[in-house]
Amino acid sequence: MMITIKDVEHVAKLARLELTEEEKELYTKQLGDVLKYVDQMNEVDTSNVKPMTQVIDFVNVMREDKVVYEHTKEELMANAPEEENGFFKVPKIN
Repeated sequence: MMITIKDVEHVAKLARLELTEEEKELYTKQLGDVLKYVDQMNEVDTSNVKPMTQVIDFVNVMREDKVVYEHTKEELMANAPEEENGFFKVPKIN
């Protein structure tokens, strides 16, 4: 699959990014290179490779979730630039 400048412009528009012509050309080349690499990986024969979810055989190495209260609400609210009814008050986003 070939990436065109139109494709880059479309993605930039979706992401609400403004790109210069130089950036469009650069990203077109970079995305094209990524897709070429993906095409190379798709050519690799994986028919005898066992599916796996992890590379390493670790099982459940995460710590147990524990609720720990290290700070009081008052200590946390001391960092608020503004507070209203016990909550951080932030400017409205339009």
